Order: sequence, then structure tokens, then C-alpha cells
Amino acid sequence: MSLRRNDLLHAYRRMLLIRRFDERAASEYAAKAIPGIVHCYIGQEAIAVGVCSALRPDDRIVSTHRGHGHMIAKGADVNRMMAELFGRSNGYCKGKGGSMHVADFGLGVLGANGIVGASMPIATGAALACHLEGQGRVAVAFFGDGASNEGTFHESLNLAAIWKLPAVFVCENNLWAVEVPAAYALSVPNVAERAQGYGIPGVVADGNDLEAVHEAALEAVERARSGGGPTLLECKTYRHRTHAESGAGQPDRRPREEMEYWLARDPLSLMARQLLELGVATGETLEEMDQEAQEQVERAVAFARASPLPRPEDALEDVFAR
Repeated sequence: MSLRRNDLLHAYRRMLLIRRFDERAASEYAAKAIPGIVHCYIGQEAIAVGVCSALRPDDRIVSTHRGHGHMIAKGADVNRMMAELFGRSNGYCKGKGGSMHVADFGLGVLGANGIVGASMPIATGAALACHLEGQGRVAVAFFGDGASNEGTFHESLNLAAIWKLPAVFVCENNLWAVEVPAAYALSVPNVAERAQGYGIPGVVADGNDLEAVHEAALEAVERARSGGGPTLLECKTYRHRTHAESGAGQPDRRPREEMEYWLARDPLSLMARQLLELGVATGETLEEMDQEAQEQVERAVAFARASPLPRPEDALEDVFAR
């Protein structure tokens, strides 16, 4: 076990904050307080926290349309995140990006991205920059099982492999690309098997087990940092909600038996049980941590509601780089 007592508690706090943030984002979206669209990360918290806990503060990540978890795991300010979702001018992107385009270059978060598969070429470019800078930084791309069928996946892995770039490609395989099952869309049982075509390691981890994700990510990150090149890390998981939030009550076409199996393996429940069994926390401690997360999210919503909307003339700002 590479995570110490304080590390485990910190990781659980981050997972709780991600869960409570997205639960509130879903309810605020349903209440029409949040414009645009929201993709919840609920059920996948162990991946973002497990991977980001293996990174240095100056390492870089590129997220997906389902990116709230990655942002929070990397240390984002939930006040500014919620303000961005609410479309307010003091949000991370001044209210112009919304849920799918939150970014903070200062944290090494090069942005969430609404284009399926777009995180990988951006992270590959970031990994090249890390290599040229010579500071030992690593770049991580998060993407889903559906994105592994995009051309960007293969192009990025090939380029990163031949140049031995310090990159880690993290596939969050939640078994469904909107309503297309991975079992139908993939030619192999595991996305990680595709790494063989590029001569790089392909690793499968239990995406609902924080320590399993952390250990696999730590090995991949250390390999990348030491000049060994990229790794394809596949984390098996399951989203608890539909692909995207819908005020119209979007139906969920996934098999009930499958959903019941995965909901019983909730990463927060598994982590809480582990903390209790290890004697790292008590039931009272866990309840206090949950209350803290809920209060933090409540403050974020209050901050967002009190924040100003962008002015019409703000639409012409930040259009071109200077």
C-alpha cells in the first residue's frame, strides 16, 4: 500500500467532494439554474482521485466532457467551478465555457473538452512540451471507451510511443458510449489490449478501487517520468446516471441487472468500508467529512448565485491571443 493514512483520508475527501458537487450540479441543472448541459462524474470518482494523487502539482492533465471530477481531483476551486457552470463572469472561463470546458492552466488542467477523443492529441502535445522543457513533468489524457474508437486515439498513441513521450492515456471505461455498449463497439475485451499495437504497456485496473487505480497510475507515471514512454491505463467503472442530464427525464436503456451489480460496487462505499476496516476512520469521522463536503458545495452554489453575469461586451474579449 503506497497511500498512507492521511493520504487515504485526503483521497476520500476529494471523492466525496466530487460526488456532492455533481449531485448538486444535477439538481441545479434540473431546476434550470445551469445553462447548457451537464455530464455527471458520479460513480467514477476513484479514477480521477487515484490518478491525480499519483501526479505532481506541475503535471498536466486534459479532461473530457465529463470533467468535473478531474478538475476537483487536481485541486480546483469549487466556487469558481460552480460559477462557471452557472455561466458567471468569475467562473474559471468567465462563464463562457460552461460544464464541458472548465480549465485552469495554473493547476496544469489544460481543459475539459466537448469533442469525443480530443483530449488525447492535446495531451500528446503537452507531453512533447514536457519532454522539451526537461523538468520531468508528465501529461495525462482522460477519455472514455467510445473515444478509443476514434482516429485520435491511434494517432496519439503511435506518436507518443515512437517519441517515448512522458504521457499516460487513461481510459475510463464505463461500459457505455451514450447508449452503445462497449461489448458491441470494441473488437477486443479490453481497451488496454490495443497498446500491443504500439509496443507500450497496456494495463487494466479496477476503476472503482482507489488504491488499485493509484498503484497502476503511479507505475505508469514513474515510467513516463523516467523516460520509459507512455502507458495505456484502462480503468473499468460505471457511471451511476444517464450519459447527460436531461430535464425531460432521459430514459436509461442499460440492463437493470448490470446497473444493480455496479451500483453495489459504489467506489465511495468501497472506500468508506476500507477506511473503517483499517481503523483509519470511524463512522462519525466519515459523517463529518461528508457534512464538510456538502457545506463546501453549498457555499459554492451561494457564490455562483451571487456572482455577476458576463456583460454583452465581454463576448468580444479573449477571442484572440495577444
